[in-house]
Amino acid sequence: MNAPKGTPDDEELKAMPKYLEINGEKISPGEDKQLNLRIARLPTYTNIDLPVRVIRSENPGPVVLLTGGLHGDEINGIEIVRRLMSNKILKLQKGSVVAIPLMNIYGFIQNVRGVPDGKDINRSFPGSKSGSLAKLVAHTIMNKIIPLIDLGIDFHTGGSSRANLPQIRCVLNIEQNIELAKAFAPPVIIHSGLINKSFRKAVNRKGKQILVFETGESLRFDSNGIEEGINGTLRLLKHLEMVKEAPKPHLSEIYEKSNWVRASFAGLFHPKIALGNLIEKGMTLGMITDPFGNEKKLLKSKFEGRVIGINNCPVVHKGDAILHIATQKVN
Repeated sequence: MNAPKGTPDDEELKAMPKYLEINGEKISPGEDKQLNLRIARLPTYTNIDLPVRVIRSENPGPVVLLTGGLHGDEINGIEIVRRLMSNKILKLQKGSVVAIPLMNIYGFIQNVRGVPDGKDINRSFPGSKSGSLAKLVAHTIMNKIIPLIDLGIDFHTGGSSRANLPQIRCVLNIEQNIELAKAFAPPVIIHSGLINKSFRKAVNRKGKQILVFETGESLRFDSNGIEEGINGTLRLLKHLEMVKEAPKPHLSEIYEKSNWVRASFAGLFHPKIALGNLIEKGMTLGMITDPFGNEKKLLKSKFEGRVIGINNCPVVHKGDAILHIATQKVN
């Protein structure tokens, strides 16, 4: 098998250093080691460290980064990486895995998306050594971890009360992205452009690729989505010849665009469809009522596609995002 673009070929592998070195600690081939990156400390003098697990095979190969919890309330990604590590699923034949299950320690402790200064780490890359706390976390990841890896998967979850269908988001016109996404083989692959100051774009500027996997909603376990994340990771590692076995792939649906359906007025949203449903133009998606029994309005679809995101909170205001629909299927 030819190595996917963005991963090392045989000649590069021969030239790779024997050790992976993080923060002055050397990890040898065949070693499984956890270490901590110092980020900062709390006003109480409590140090905040970023735990990093490195699992290496005896044989040279790609270095794959697995990350979760960039947003502190998105626990499905944390659980995906945790299970991959703790259940001895990662039986590597070659290459290495660098796993950071929880990138945003601050947000996780407080059950919030960001950090104490209110910033979003995923809009703070590539970061700064002397910037805000979010930029400091981003800077640490970009300078201590990214130089060592070849590619990565960043696991995310929908926002508060918004659930996502298991999906990979990537740039379809970047050949390495779509090849790796198809190898992961999720139910749905969505084109998603590179967002300024995001983790994905910062790593892309270094000539490396990060896939984003989304499933479920914040602060809720999504059992099916967690399994999809684990299975997809194993399929991708098998594609890279890093593991021997992986679950059978889905025939992924690939979509070029996605559109949000928004509330036309404030009230209570009553959905008539569910996450994952196929949608046709003109189909009734649900209705919005006022709380007093005076008003009711049907919500009709302007799009054809599949529901990949849904707002599970019944109370909506005018303009609120209610449904996320993948459109323009390309396969």
